[in-house]
Amino acid sequence: MTTSLLLWVFFPMGITLHNLEEALWLPGWSQQAGRFHKPVEQSEFLFALIVVTLLAYLSTFIAVAAPSLWLGRQVFFGFLGAMILNAFVPHLAAALLLRRYAPGLLTGLALLVPINSTILFQAIATGELLWWHLVVSTVAVAAALLILLPLFFRIGKRVIT
Repeated sequence: MTTSLLLWVFFPMGITLHNLEEALWLPGWSQQAGRFHKPVEQSEFLFALIVVTLLAYLSTFIAVAAPSLWLGRQVFFGFLGAMILNAFVPHLAAALLLRRYAPGLLTGLALLVPINSTILFQAIATGELLWWHLVVSTVAVAAALLILLPLFFRIGKRVIT
């Protein structure tokens, strides 16, 4: 199986299932999540989730369609790394500290961590990706998502309400 096939099929499938799990249960969970998640309404959360999912699909498409585009591949690899981090913080951390299930934990740990890790390890093993590039791109994409998510929530609240 080639890296391209892994990129094209498994990451979009994993993030879609993860985001569907969050879409179904996270808005209700956020009402009692305390410091782990500001209460969020279903409509604004769905809007943000759709935008993030589309960004994941776009980064995958660019990585596959234009593999010579270094920045596009780094954004994609950063997205993979950011979603691995997301499985542990906030999902696993919230579940442990709140002592109850945090929506997205199952699909994060069972799908995103193994799928994304496989793609990243294969990219490193084949020389497509350097470890330090992965660290930098993961931090950059995670920071960008953390900054953009509140904006997506606000836009979703205005557009859908």
